[in-house]
Amino acid sequence: MFGSAPRGDSREGMTLIGEEAFFHGTLSVKGSLRVEGTFEGDISDAVEIEVGVKGRILGNVAAETVVVAGEIVGNVVAAHALELLSGAKLVGDVRAPKLRIDEGASFDGSCAMGSGEDKPRRRRGKTDVETERPQAEPIS
Repeated sequence: MFGSAPRGDSREGMTLIGEEAFFHGTLSVKGSLRVEGTFEGDISDAVEIEVGVKGRILGNVAAETVVVAGEIVGNVVAAHALELLSGAKLVGDVRAPKLRIDEGASFDGSCAMGSGEDKPRRRRGKTDVETERPQAEPIS
């Protein structure tokens, strides 16, 4: 993905939630996770999360890499990259340094890219840049 060399075999510690499975709770994954069924809850610490075409995650997701062909309703934090394949649906906010949205994918939310250190901070709905800018005089 994104033309990078693999960082080892992420499938070595692959956890699978099958198509007929339903999981409810919080899951901390020390390897990779593939969701083909329905997962309701938060997922953290994963190397890679793959959501299959029929897969659904209803909750927040944190991983190095997230690849979605199915649906996520929740916030996603990807330390390396997030990829929405054609037909994927994501409803929630995203933080990832790399984002790829294929034609036919749906994304409804906001996205923050980069480390966050170079971004202006928000204060009461305005950025620092907006609050420091002098106001124009009204035209009489």
